[in-house]
Amino acid sequence: MGRSRWAAAAGLAVAVFAQQPAPPVRTFTPGPAVRQPIPYSHEKHLAMGLKCAQCHKNADPGETMGLPATALCMGCHQTIAKEKEPIQALAKYHAGKRAVPWERVYQIPSYVFFSHRSHLNAGATCEGCHGKVAERAVLFREKDISMGACMECHRREKAPNDCQFCHENR
Repeated sequence: MGRSRWAAAAGLAVAVFAQQPAPPVRTFTPGPAVRQPIPYSHEKHLAMGLKCAQCHKNADPGETMGLPATALCMGCHQTIAKEKEPIQALAKYHAGKRAVPWERVYQIPSYVFFSHRSHLNAGATCEGCHGKVAERAVLFREKDISMGACMECHRREKAPNDCQFCHENR
């Protein structure tokens, strides 16, 4: 086959593929509100000036943001709203030296390496992945944390997007 035939075949292939519809855009549907063992309003607490990191500590090595110990909550709630049922339930967990069994709203698969600390150090915000938590009385999965969403964010922020950056080599 001559050079002009290859060029014609290549041109035809480009024209055919150019007319193909783009792959469907993956849409994300927010999840339902997550029922917690004790009702907790991020909206109410953040409106009082609390910051995410005051309750969600980032212990070494920095992969996860922790959940607050009941002692932290009881620091205020020994006196504030102590007559309310949810605070009495919190006090029972605290007195029994048990953590509140909070239900996770977001979960990253175990085969994905993700560091909250490195993302925060790079300028990412809690809201970027978790949504408008400061406006929520009840949390739900409102942001897409799929691989596609993470890769799109990495493209936008010019962060590495190699497989080994987030996944173990096997």
